[in-house]
Amino acid sequence: MASVDVKSLQELVRGAKRAGAVLRSMPAGRKNAALHDMADALVRRTDEILRENALDVADAKAARRPGAMVDRLMLDEDRVMAMARGIRDVAALPDPVGEVDSGWRLPNGLEVIRKRVPLGVIAVVYEGRPNVTSDAAALCLKSGNAVVLRGSSVARRSNGIIADVLAHAEHARQVPVLD
Repeated sequence: MASVDVKSLQELVRGAKRAGAVLRSMPAGRKNAALHDMADALVRRTDEILRENALDVADAKAARRPGAMVDRLMLDEDRVMAMARGIRDVAALPDPVGEVDSGWRLPNGLEVIRKRVPLGVIAVVYEGRPNVTSDAAALCLKSGNAVVLRGSSVARRSNGIIADVLAHAEHARQVPVLD
């Protein structure tokens, strides 16, 4: 297990908290535009993603990782297109931020409502499934949350290129990203 530089981790979390503050009030249209651009970028840069993924797969095979793990790690054009479709599906969902679930009026006239709000920062730790990178990023953006992603080392290159593609998509560049 690799050691963690506590100072770097603290800086990352502080940056994520700042990003979460911006995302909390981001309009739905801007989030949806960013999500569509992220999906388009995945499609446009599929060859790069597959090249990096092939290196991860080769390393996993050389390390004699279990076949099921290699299969989960392996991307092909269909899997990348499914990742892009998944992001577009998230964009099509209604924006949950600010939605009122319920409400009532107290006898003294005070109105009480239950409204959906972003959590702020979500951490996702996952194994060798590069598609989780795009899934978590899309769901967190849609819900107005910052996300700290920690994928396994077996998918280091794949996760890195996917995160880079998503972060540098046209409208996504207007979304706070920690490089």
